Amino acid sequence: MIATVTLNPAIDIRYSIPAFQLDNVNRVSSVDKTAGGKGLNVSRVLSQLGAKVTCTGFLGGKSGEWIAEQFTNWNLINCFVPIQGETRFCLAIESIEGHTEILEQGPKIIENEKEEFLQNFDSVLESNDYIIISGSLPGGLEADFYRQLAEMAKHKGKYVLLDSSGESLAQGIHGKPFLIKPNKDEFCQLIGKGSLSLEEMIWHSQIICQNGVEYVLLSLGKSGALLISRSQVLRADIPILTNVHQVGSGDSMLAGFTYAHSQGYSIEEVLKWACACGMSNAASERTGWIDLLQVQNFLNLIKVKELTGSV
Repeated sequence: MIATVTLNPAIDIRYSIPAFQLDNVNRVSSVDKTAGGKGLNVSRVLSQLGAKVTCTGFLGGKSGEWIAEQFTNWNLINCFVPIQGETRFCLAIESIEGHTEILEQGPKIIENEKEEFLQNFDSVLESNDYIIISGSLPGGLEADFYRQLAEMAKHKGKYVLLDSSGESLAQGIHGKPFLIKPNKDEFCQLIGKGSLSLEEMIWHSQIICQNGVEYVLLSLGKSGALLISRSQVLRADIPILTNVHQVGSGDSMLAGFTYAHSQGYSIEEVLKWACACGMSNAASERTGWIDLLQVQNFLNLIKVKELTGSV
């Protein structure tokens, strides 16, 4: 079984606006409202792939109740911890000008809520082999909280997959997760550079792998993805998509990777599944959503090759 950790979930609202104008009235052409946070996006895709998924994290207030109500629609097991604070809202605006996100910070977790979660997380570890930790940390939790969770899971022999950014990713790596999944911008931030060449990204990724991470799954947008270990570098080239909706595509990649790896597929096929699920989400107007027939079609179009050279 697979468990996802979403410590700072949200109700995600996406507005589609033909032409967004500042300092003016903007009328929305369509609205999409979902139970969000990166881990819940991952959970929905895994459910569509047929996996049994346990979800944990923090939920509070009326918005938390609304999110909990959505779990039955996706056949997800709810192991969230209730909190006093109100689960946040996040807003995405899509228009011809581009994609804009407005993200609330979220509630602050108090000490007894943190301790209840850690006890709950220990129980979740007993019945799940893959632990996916995604998204931002809410207030009240230390920057190294993901490291703590990774160490707890690894101590019990679990696969830990971490998708975060900034300090929580930098600290989380010290917990030696099985995989990290940054995009190019997040990886440059992690390394402390404004930009990195392909060769530099590979070099830095293999240094990370030498220090205990098994894989770095580096998403490159329309340029595909890299899957890097200490001894191997795989590159996936993907077909070009039009009308791309990027929100949730990285989460869908992580879901595809986890599903395929849990099925025992070759690492080349695992990378294809990751990219195919990411592409299917990008082709959809819904967040954390894939089309299984489309995924199968993309699997046949994605080309994976091994790059030579390593540190």
